[in-house]
Amino acid sequence: MADPGPRSLLYEGLMLPALVHSEQSLRYAQFGFQVRDSDVFSVTYPKSGTTWMQELLTLIHSDGDPRLAQSVPSWERVIYTVRNPKDVCVSLYHYSKMASFLEFQEDFGEFVELFSAGKVLFGSWFQHVRGWLGLRDRLNFLLLTYEEMHQDLRGRVERICRFLGKQLDARALDGVVANASFQAMKQNKMCNYSLVPENIMDQRVSPFLRKGVPGDWKGHFTVAQSQAFDRLYREQMQDVGVRFPWDEA
Repeated sequence: MADPGPRSLLYEGLMLPALVHSEQSLRYAQFGFQVRDSDVFSVTYPKSGTTWMQELLTLIHSDGDPRLAQSVPSWERVIYTVRNPKDVCVSLYHYSKMASFLEFQEDFGEFVELFSAGKVLFGSWFQHVRGWLGLRDRLNFLLLTYEEMHQDLRGRVERICRFLGKQLDARALDGVVANASFQAMKQNKMCNYSLVPENIMDQRVSPFLRKGVPGDWKGHFTVAQSQAFDRLYREQMQDVGVRFPWDEA
């Protein structure tokens, strides 16, 4: 995975899955796509709560009713969700093994090295997070963490609603929280990707929605791997001016 092959596309230094991206579509997104003032962007590095935030925004837009959730809401806002990079690494590793189209062969130790160097699909976690954190002082930017959402989902939903100017009554709020729970999403075919053919995603290898809990990295990283990554993390993140929940551990 360190070098782009027939399953990957290298676009302006960023490695992307060729199955869902083409150079033509990427150039259109970069130069031709017209952003409207009413658009909302949910931004994450892969495996950082992307599907979770998409479902939350859809449920908020539909007042907590999953039957009415048919489109992403359109507000002029950017919501950026970030997750402990060690958990991201573990989740992305299992995704890479499950995603048949990637033909991924490396073991976890090799993957940690690739992830640390930013030589994985979608590039460096550090560059992605540092780049977006540079926008955090903008009025239309909301920074959330996966860990805070896991600890207090209702409180974070209320915060998202305030940010979007969306008022939900108690019943609608209950619906959002219930339908955005890990167990509910694991049973939702629109979230669990179970309709995707096995030659693209073989969920016999690993489910798309695997565990959904913070701290899973502790069962994967060796002590040496954890210490090496911690040193890299301190070097890369020392001047970002933000402390995350995992920084306190």
